[in-house]
Amino acid sequence: MSEVLAKGKAAKEASFVMVDISTEDKNNALALIANQLIDDKEFIICENEKDLEAGKRNGLTDSVLDRIMLNEKRIHDIADAIRMLIKLEDPVGEVLETIEKENGLLVKKKRVPLGVIGMIYEARPNVTVDAATLALKTGNAVILRGSSSASFSNKALVKSIHKSLQRSNLPEDAVQLIEDTSRETAKELFHLKEYLDVLIPRGGKNLIDTVVRESTVPVLETGAGNCHVFIDQSADYKMAENIVLNGKVQRPSVCNSVETILVEEKWFAQYGKDLLDALNSQEVEIYGDDVVSSVFGAAKLATEEDWYTEYLALTVSIKVITGVDEAIYHINKYGTNHSEAIVTEDELNAKKFLNKVDAAAVYHNASTRFTDGSEFGYGAEIGISTQKLHARGPMGLPALTSSKFFVYGTGQTRL
Repeated sequence: MSEVLAKGKAAKEASFVMVDISTEDKNNALALIANQLIDDKEFIICENEKDLEAGKRNGLTDSVLDRIMLNEKRIHDIADAIRMLIKLEDPVGEVLETIEKENGLLVKKKRVPLGVIGMIYEARPNVTVDAATLALKTGNAVILRGSSSASFSNKALVKSIHKSLQRSNLPEDAVQLIEDTSRETAKELFHLKEYLDVLIPRGGKNLIDTVVRESTVPVLETGAGNCHVFIDQSADYKMAENIVLNGKVQRPSVCNSVETILVEEKWFAQYGKDLLDALNSQEVEIYGDDVVSSVFGAAKLATEEDWYTEYLALTVSIKVITGVDEAIYHINKYGTNHSEAIVTEDELNAKKFLNKVDAAAVYHNASTRFTDGSEFGYGAEIGISTQKLHARGPMGLPALTSSKFFVYGTGQTRL
């Protein structure tokens, strides 16, 4: 039996145990994990350094290496996030709907765990802990399949998780890590319908597209983030500059950072050079259309491909346009349905933009960097969904549940 099949079977059996685990026992297990990660931090950092050294030899970019890197502060942050998760309300068992029939039947619709969650992801070892603890909190088992670039880190983190589960009332098999990171194991996971209830990809566009295209397991799509800011004619300059710089510079390697700036032509004529200078002062590489390139010599001429590109770096594409209608058209053509923002003092244009742009999160006069589970009040997230069924936007604990009808009777039969 292959590793994927064996661990799939074990996770499925563990999921049947998890449905009866109390919130108290789940929270106790999470507390043990948080403490164990701190106890094991030296070992985890040592293993993480192996990944970083291999990444440098393999020519990984600085932004990818930063996503892989774990230090003492990041491990403490991960532990703190688990402790915040403990404080969140357990959604399992919540009554969503109650129906009392004339014949005396009582029908209750309740939240229940999904079952077994498959998580396939790139680079970020913190996702290993995020996915495992979110799954455990919602009574699910989870099968983790990270990338080779964080293999040592992922194995170290799961070792700490397993040590914790051994001292809890939760089954150790509720968290499984596929250690073989070859393409073959990924493909096997795509078709593990017998054991997986849902598969969640988290990473770059190529990974997500591959999972959506090839998987026969239901997919919760966490999309790439080709996010835009549209600066309308009436936008306040300082507000626009702050929103653009925050969206691009504050953390460029994440999916809710800004990749394309659309600027209304009259606003650009008055303030465009100042905005370009502000970006340049932050060492942002600029790809611009003909108008941008003509007034800013350091800009490279943007191609059609740039409008589609999620740079995940200090790089941005800029286009000068006629107004809100063109902004909506451009975003709906090139965007990835993630997070989009308009900066304007025109309430009608803001309303049109928010209603017509097809994205999981739309913003008026605020940075796209807020698209995040903790910022939206969910405390934690397993990813940001860009699809429309089951969940959309930051997916907190309720997104990892399904529903089930509980019907109570006193001997009723249907006529």
